[in-house]
Amino acid sequence: MDSSTTTSPALAGPALRIVRQRTGQAAAVVLLVSTACFAIVHSLPGDIAFRIAAGRYGYDQVTSGSADSVRSELGLDRPAWAQLLDWLGDLAALDLGTSLVTGSSVAGELALHFSSSLQLAATALALALAVGATAGILAAARPGGFPDRVLTLWVSAARALPPFLLGLALILAFSVHLGVLPAAGHGDAGNIVLPAATLAVGLSGLFARVTRDTVVEIRRSDYVRFAATKGLGERLVVLRHVLRNTGVTLIAYVGVQLLILIEGVVVVESLFAWPGLGHALVHAIFWRDIPMIQATALALALMVVALNTVVDLGSLALDPRPRRREAVL
Repeated sequence: MDSSTTTSPALAGPALRIVRQRTGQAAAVVLLVSTACFAIVHSLPGDIAFRIAAGRYGYDQVTSGSADSVRSELGLDRPAWAQLLDWLGDLAALDLGTSLVTGSSVAGELALHFSSSLQLAATALALALAVGATAGILAAARPGGFPDRVLTLWVSAARALPPFLLGLALILAFSVHLGVLPAAGHGDAGNIVLPAATLAVGLSGLFARVTRDTVVEIRRSDYVRFAATKGLGERLVVLRHVLRNTGVTLIAYVGVQLLILIEGVVVVESLFAWPGLGHALVHAIFWRDIPMIQATALALALMVVALNTVVDLGSLALDPRPRRREAVL
């Protein structure tokens, strides 16, 4: 019998359950994040209408009359609960509205910012996994050896260094002194190197530590020793047992660290003027652009849900135990 015909149905059931659970979670996230953003923005000090008018015309051109005109035009003089209901109704219709400052479609601006953030996050995550997993495997080959001691120092330094400070250090080293990479901007291939490296350093240290500890534990396990006694070569033991089981643990750990990645994106994008969701969110908060704030915050939150879904599906593909339990039940 073709193995694909037996494997696919076994994989489809748990996968559909994961997708259904994450879809419900996404709906709850949309409601909670929208309401929280709306409440927080309206509780900020200062006149929202004045800030929006300043974003449109400049601070030197803003008067009380222009602020009142903006307030009346945008319905900011209406009760807060009515404004929130309008937003939720538009959101249910998949209408993100228009920017209060630029007048442009929020959906259009969001698509550009989202693609930039996704590109940066994916590059940083791939770099962190490649460097971290490789370093962890090398350190696990000789626990307590020189690579293992270097790894311990690297993990401690990477976690102790805040992303904004690391980013500034990389700008000084590679942009100011060496002049080999651009300090900020978007469009050229080199622009993504420094922000991606800033995000990847801290994550790579954590991934290296998890990989190292997992490989050491798996190598000492009974089933690996049994596989070796059966006559399997070292290469087959590593590929079939060590790396696959390490991948299950590492992918699950990636899901735990996604929140750190998303938080870092906000800081790093602002530092390197990378036109992603974090950069857009900072500017939207400054100008009190409520639809843009809510849309970018929603996109960041839903990005976490989507990436966690991918992590769950990846773990399911590598680990057959959930599929076997469901088949038994």
